[in-house]
Amino acid sequence: MTGPDGAGAGPAWRPAEARGKTSPMARHSRPPTRARRLLVVALVAAVTVLAGAGVVVVLAGNGGTTPDRPTAARATPTAPTTPTTVPPTTPSTVPPTTTATSATGPVALPPGGATAVGDSIMIDIEPYLSADVPGIRIDGQVSRQFTAGIGVVQADRASGTLGSVLVVELGTNGTITPSDFDAMMQAASGVTRVVFVNVDVSRSWAAGDNQVLAAGVARYPGVAVLADWYSESVGHPSWFTPDGVHLEPAGAQALATLVASKL
Repeated sequence: MTGPDGAGAGPAWRPAEARGKTSPMARHSRPPTRARRLLVVALVAAVTVLAGAGVVVVLAGNGGTTPDRPTAARATPTAPTTPTTVPPTTPSTVPPTTTATSATGPVALPPGGATAVGDSIMIDIEPYLSADVPGIRIDGQVSRQFTAGIGVVQADRASGTLGSVLVVELGTNGTITPSDFDAMMQAASGVTRVVFVNVDVSRSWAAGDNQVLAAGVARYPGVAVLADWYSESVGHPSWFTPDGVHLEPAGAQALATLVASKL
């Protein structure tokens, strides 16, 4: 008899079922055995219990259980963080300080110290005078009159803060009389030297003030000294601000150097 592939005669060909063998399809179609049914019932019960606990199990393969995907590690919850609010920085309202250096080198502070009393021009030269005469005590005030300066010197002497050398820079804002000059010298009683700074301002009283100051210094020789700012500033319009009264840095430095040279 000829085989199904057309080979020569051989043993008679029979279906697998006829030879006593079971095909794969036949094996899968067999009713489940008692043991297999029990395993399925047990797995269903386990799934029911685990599902109540929030665990998902997937049945796969020949009744085995495998995770659908790797189980990610559960993050441990942390307490919420309260944001820290940083208060905004308040800008400083303090005006910048002018840094000055001495033009000729610092002058040693006289024994007993030095005090300078003046008006807004004194404020202009303060950083430069402090650099030229380290330790000098400076008291400047805007629009200060000569008579008001007398009261300042009296108060300093009474409190024991008046230096042994006094600088008076006043007259920018009004008239000085000979009696005013004498009252200032009286207020500075005990001071070894008083330096009077004359004025260079475009005001009607300027020439008269300078005359009073020059005459007063002549009446107190050896104690009163004149710092002639009027002559020093001639030919230097750039030393002054547009108002013709206050000083640019170069003018402030020049006046401070002049005062320091008289101590």
